[in-house]
Amino acid sequence: MPHPLSNDLRERVVAFVEAGNSRNEAARHFDTSVSFAVNLMALLRETGSVEPRPVGGKRHGKLDPAEAFLLAFVACAPDVSMPELAAALLAEKGLKATPQSLSRWLIKKGFSFKKNTSGQRTRPA
Repeated sequence: MPHPLSNDLRERVVAFVEAGNSRNEAARHFDTSVSFAVNLMALLRETGSVEPRPVGGKRHGKLDPAEAFLLAFVACAPDVSMPELAAALLAEKGLKATPQSLSRWLIKKGFSFKKNTSGQRTRPA
């Protein structure tokens, strides 16, 4: 993953552009990409600073706000299929989710669906 360029270089590029040079000339002069110079000037215009934006961070899932509904629904109907759960989520909360994402979310929450060789559940979910 690329890392942010130094603040010293960022400040020099800004000073070069503010001295009347174009962003393309600044990119050539400092051996950076044109998009870096353009995006840096946009960042300066928006925030007033040349500090890089934060990199990474925690991603949040779209199913987390509906956690109470999903857990209650699975508790009431432990044999619900993922397409049925997706349809119920869309009808009740207006939140569209694929059966695969619901399955992954439930597995992260500790649910599993184990069957033995005769096709019967071995234990409750």
